[in-house]
Amino acid sequence: MLENIAEIENSLWEAADQLRANSKLTATEYSMPVLGLIFLRFAYNRFVIIKDKIEQNLVSYPGRGKRKITKDDYLSEKAIYLPEKSRFDYLVDLPESANIGEAINEAMKFIEEEYPNLAGVLPKTYNDFENNLLYGLLRILDHEAIRQIQGDAFGKIYEYFLNQFAISGAQEGGEFFTPLSLVSTIVNIIQPDHGIVLDPACGSAGMFVQTGHFIESQGADPVAKITIYGQEKTTTNTRLAKMNLAVHGLEGNIVEKNTFYNDEFNLAGKCDFVMANPPFNVDGVDKKKDFVKNDPRLLYVNDENGNKVRLVPNSDNANYLWIQYFYGYLNETGRAGFVMASSASDAGHSEKEIRTKLVNTGAVDVMISVGTNFFYSVTLPCTLWFFDRSKENDEIYKNKTLMLDARNIYRVVTRKINDFSPEQLSNITAIVELYRENNNYFIDLVTDYINKSINYFNNIGTNYNNLIYVLNPLYNQLNTYIQQNNIFTDEFNNINYDAVKNNYEQFDKLRKINCANEIYTAKDNSLNNKKQHNKYNLLTKLAENAKILRTSIEHTIKEMFFLVEQIQVKYKENGEKNNIPQEWKQSEIRKKTNDIELNKNALFETIKSAKYFINEIKWLQTRFPDAVYTDVLGLCKVVSREEIADNDFSLTPGRYVGVTPAIEDNYDFAERLKEIHLELENLNNEAAELAKTISANFLDLGL
Repeated sequence: MLENIAEIENSLWEAADQLRANSKLTATEYSMPVLGLIFLRFAYNRFVIIKDKIEQNLVSYPGRGKRKITKDDYLSEKAIYLPEKSRFDYLVDLPESANIGEAINEAMKFIEEEYPNLAGVLPKTYNDFENNLLYGLLRILDHEAIRQIQGDAFGKIYEYFLNQFAISGAQEGGEFFTPLSLVSTIVNIIQPDHGIVLDPACGSAGMFVQTGHFIESQGADPVAKITIYGQEKTTTNTRLAKMNLAVHGLEGNIVEKNTFYNDEFNLAGKCDFVMANPPFNVDGVDKKKDFVKNDPRLLYVNDENGNKVRLVPNSDNANYLWIQYFYGYLNETGRAGFVMASSASDAGHSEKEIRTKLVNTGAVDVMISVGTNFFYSVTLPCTLWFFDRSKENDEIYKNKTLMLDARNIYRVVTRKINDFSPEQLSNITAIVELYRENNNYFIDLVTDYINKSINYFNNIGTNYNNLIYVLNPLYNQLNTYIQQNNIFTDEFNNINYDAVKNNYEQFDKLRKINCANEIYTAKDNSLNNKKQHNKYNLLTKLAENAKILRTSIEHTIKEMFFLVEQIQVKYKENGEKNNIPQEWKQSEIRKKTNDIELNKNALFETIKSAKYFINEIKWLQTRFPDAVYTDVLGLCKVVSREEIADNDFSLTPGRYVGVTPAIEDNYDFAERLKEIHLELENLNNEAAELAKTISANFLDLGL
């Protein structure tokens, strides 16, 4: 049984990737069919769960019994009604001799007939695959663990596949997929929780999906709270967007249109929220078209006759068309968040004129610089822009813009990919909330880190006992051998097993005191903050004790394993290779040492996790010790419009925040070493995969 979503994702990806390895299709050609099968599997999971729920709630009439379930019952539960031949159990029960490809094509057609908004969207090219490949993949998708997936887990798997296809180069170089950490940053900062939500370059609809998650996290129904509109210029991505919305139970109006020449929904000045990751540095937009020259989404100036002249940038680069769209779509209280090439923040000439006008509106709210390697297809850095038009009517806030340089904030995922960890994402959001004078988010976040650290500390006892349970037999075995043979006594004394027990007792005694529950609900957050600082100090002391415990365990196990090796060598030297007692045979020793290593690593991982959240508390409290916003050198600064004007209307955060000292007093070497270790591990994995490929190529060549 696969134990968690990550294992299921990896297993499914390996299975699905067989389609590319065993067919003539390119990555682009096989990605849609694979996503289509995941769509079917997820829809069927939802279908079964909702069917049971509906049946339990059906009213029973005397003499007539319960009424039949209808399609409307499924619609009310945000589930897709599946005709019988579109249900996954029907497909998986087909005999291997059946035409599996044609059956899947028919399943997709039946769904499209039921849902006109999906007409022409679902893939129907399964006859391009070998029958046995489809037969095997259906059974992989019918794994017991997958059948039991609840809630939005399959939606997460769908997102994972979009991610993997982007990394592998499918779907036009990964254009359709914006990395989740950037999407989450945008959603967390603009907080799209009501009204009209637009993405004019929606790709695979990732912005909408994350918006749905955000609203659900507040206990609300996205379908009831927002109206979704999206434009996308490519057929493939438009289909992906519609499938992605359906997979996540969302409704939306998605059209295949080129946003440069179309505002399909006539939404200029009407949107509550706009978000996007538009294509950067696009050349070749025909700016002589009447639609472009008179586009109501663009800013304007009045000519000498009082006529409006739209600000069309002179440069071939279309970045400042996009930037104006995001502002122009907003209503008077709307917010926008979008990804943009870093070069746009300082662009000159006509682009500077547009940027100057935008700054002077007072709507430029937050600018965040993001480092390299956040995208799967390019390594360039980017900038996140945020507009808030409600600031324009606030005499204080319209003169403020938060500059946040996050180029040194990242997590190494692979040698080529970085992202924000969930905690880094939350920390960035906390800074923005402090800037907005909401310190409740900051206090709640530190509380969450405190509670998570405490939970890990409290779990150390269970992991320690599990380790001792497998360590004791080997220690007793060594003790018996020493007493019987009267050798290696010095080596045995070096083990110092009692030190481990004593260190654990000291740790556990301190844990019971330092992990006592605290409540941070005072009306005065300065009091909550003071209590949290005190708690941080207590947890730091506990972490020091945990480190002592870890060191003693490492020493003890190292010495035990060394003595085991010495004893086995002794048996060999005495010519007893064939008469070694059962408990000293290599197979038995390997089993015991493997169990010890497994439980030791589990314990050490728990200690490391507790320390990790302490470091997150430290990161926040050292920069914002009073739980209120303050400028931090090298990280963030609130600037006025006058200051921006003095800097040539640049919106590049690094120009304002200054430079972080080369080595900060609170620099977390442990965290950096962890990043380096992960990067090395990924490099080793990549090297191993490359070696396999080279070896296979040599075999193919007969070498």
